[in-house]
Amino acid sequence: MTHLALAAPAAPCDDAIDPFRERAARRHAVSKRILGAEVRFEADDEAWLALIEAAYGDLPEHRFPLPGPVLRIELRLADHVDAASLEAPPPVRMRSGAGLLGGVMDAAHYAMIAPAQRKALVVASPAMLARHPYHVRYELIEFAVFVLAQRAQGLVPLHGACVGRDGRGVLLLGASGAGKSTLALHSLLGGLDFLAEDAVFVEPSHLLASGVANYLHVKDDACRFVEDEGVREWIRQSPTIRRRSGAEKYEIDLRDGRGQLASAPLELAGVMLLSDQPAERLLTPLSPNEAIARLTADQPYAAGLPGWAEFCRRCARVGAYRLARARHPDVAVAALSAWLDA
Repeated sequence: MTHLALAAPAAPCDDAIDPFRERAARRHAVSKRILGAEVRFEADDEAWLALIEAAYGDLPEHRFPLPGPVLRIELRLADHVDAASLEAPPPVRMRSGAGLLGGVMDAAHYAMIAPAQRKALVVASPAMLARHPYHVRYELIEFAVFVLAQRAQGLVPLHGACVGRDGRGVLLLGASGAGKSTLALHSLLGGLDFLAEDAVFVEPSHLLASGVANYLHVKDDACRFVEDEGVREWIRQSPTIRRRSGAEKYEIDLRDGRGQLASAPLELAGVMLLSDQPAERLLTPLSPNEAIARLTADQPYAAGLPGWAEFCRRCARVGAYRLARARHPDVAVAALSAWLDA
């Protein structure tokens, strides 16, 4: 991490002089290598730095074959709002127009992204940072980083997980409840390299996958498969977060050395489409046409973006499989390990 103190220009308080707050002071700068890009965060208050470290501190620096772009994200505090009004953070609504993309909670909490300029602005009140740092980090800051990195590099964004070994990775896709997070957890515990659990970004021409391996989110029932008491304690001592769906999950920080994080992008060697149904055969190969159809149904947003056709062609070439529900996640991990070693 590079943390620079910026010169603080005079900040006029007269709206007649600076009605758009263009001269507001940006006192702090932090640079991170994320998803192949150099992301420079410029903040007007030190409170932002803790969120940046929580999201991106001590992570492997991934690079793609081509030099990564420089992305700039400005972090600004909004005017103070009544803390009582933030008992629950407002839902995020997506907006677009005039070349801008946005995620808007309300007038004081939003992210606005200019992909063509490789810039974004994130705004939140001090009360929101204090009461709901998870939502600011996950729904505003990470949203801006993901969108900029994806658009600037032509990456294919996927809702899924990815694990691997020796530079080769396997993509884990499937509907909510199929067991992606539980399988990712046991893959980590079973010695596989962990790349991402929730969002995977693939450079389609080389089928290289990157992600942010900061947290793993699992429900308490995932612990029923964990026999090691120390691991169960590690999970259950983690903070809990509440998804917009209402589901509560442990947010497990993966940077404490319990598992191996992928040190570089993984070259995808196959795609596993998880099923919540058991079957006599754990791994069933899919035909190229079936693989592409299932991928498209599983990832409707990515399927409409440039790079999708190339991604599908290459996935069909390396192979896609139906991964049935195993009697225990470790059985599925053993199958993935054997498949990667073959």
